[in-house]
Amino acid sequence: MKTLFVKTYGCQMNAYDSARMADLLAPLGYVTAEEPDNADMVILNTCHIREKAAEKVYSELGKLRILKEAKARAGERMTIAVAGCVAQAEGEEITRRQGAVDIVVGPQSYHRLPEMIARVARAGGHVLETDFPADDKFDALPAQTSATGVSAFLTVQEGCDKFCTFCVVPYTRGNEFSRPVEQIVVEARRLVELGAREITLLGQNVNAYSGTGPDGSAGSLAKLLHILSGIEGLARLRYTTSHPRDMSDDLIAAHRDIESLMAYLHLPVQSGSDTVLDAMNRQHTRDDYRRIVERIRNARPDIALSSDFIVGFPGESDADFADTMALVRDIGYTQAFSFKYSKRPGTPASAARKQIPEDVKSARLQELQALLTEQQNRFNRSCAGRTLPVLFEKPGRKAGQAVGRSPYLQPVHVDGAADLIGEIRDVAILEAQSNSLKGALARAKPREMALAT
Repeated sequence: MKTLFVKTYGCQMNAYDSARMADLLAPLGYVTAEEPDNADMVILNTCHIREKAAEKVYSELGKLRILKEAKARAGERMTIAVAGCVAQAEGEEITRRQGAVDIVVGPQSYHRLPEMIARVARAGGHVLETDFPADDKFDALPAQTSATGVSAFLTVQEGCDKFCTFCVVPYTRGNEFSRPVEQIVVEARRLVELGAREITLLGQNVNAYSGTGPDGSAGSLAKLLHILSGIEGLARLRYTTSHPRDMSDDLIAAHRDIESLMAYLHLPVQSGSDTVLDAMNRQHTRDDYRRIVERIRNARPDIALSSDFIVGFPGESDADFADTMALVRDIGYTQAFSFKYSKRPGTPASAARKQIPEDVKSARLQELQALLTEQQNRFNRSCAGRTLPVLFEKPGRKAGQAVGRSPYLQPVHVDGAADLIGEIRDVAILEAQSNSLKGALARAKPREMALAT
């Protein structure tokens, strides 16, 4: 047997890709390792979404080069591959700067890894694959063989055609591509057979999904969700990440009609300023976003919203930032991800004039995050005293404890639930903690619940 170490950077789609690469190499005799030190193969599955992402990869490659040289002195071989979006963006520059790298493979070409490994073994040198054959990739991937846990990810769509001026995805993942419905259903059923009770559908722009159905007609994310909701044993469905422009009427209705579709939606807005949204090429206004949220809440009143925000985008004025703060107050979020703008190489915004000083960006981010944290804490506190269905995912830190997720994606810690992994149980929420909830099984009597705390 040979050992494989995969280090994953960035998004959930990269986590999915890493798991599929491990599945792809298993028939070649590779078993996963926890550390790279003595691995026969190391894959860095990279993300290019943040500034200086490539430099972090080169730093890691410097450490791996030392490990590779040590193995060579012992008469052994380590194969090093760089995969993902940095591989797609940097290409031959990676092998030029770090000669220890054997394979550079983009996110749409990793299904060719077995062939690439064989080419390196036969002829030595470097192998580079950075094409965009998304359709070939999914056809070539083997059926999943390893358990993914109670909650699993399933990529249904890749790439993006929106071309937001701050984003590298269209350049590293290519145009939008949707997998056929039948292929997704087969994989979803396989995940359930392996123990998944919840599946999160993934895509760079997942609600733009338009995969073909068995009859050859174009589908939609709503249609796909309806089909997947009929799989026996699949208790929960989620999807991420969405674009406001693609929140169609049928998808909004799906939140009302599909019981297994959780009352939680991540809907990035990025800014509350129309001036900034236009500069970002988001193709919607703040009032468009407000109207979409209103329609969603009319369809599903208990829905919890999450979002993404970028502060300090080039040209953002104090008034623009105030508009963002006003939008956050108007909408109200259960959680959100917020970042200072950082240049993504090759994107239009990186060359824009009026770059915002770092201290201004930091001050704005601190103010925004304080408001978002206040909203998250308020929502968590509102859950105390309620009974929520919790899907238990893993053991907790304490003996006999289990940790699960509420419909709103909150971690919930429950004592005396260690034997309930994979099950959904009603939990009485006792208190809100900093980033999670504490509860007790609802079947417990009040006195037993009090003792459990």
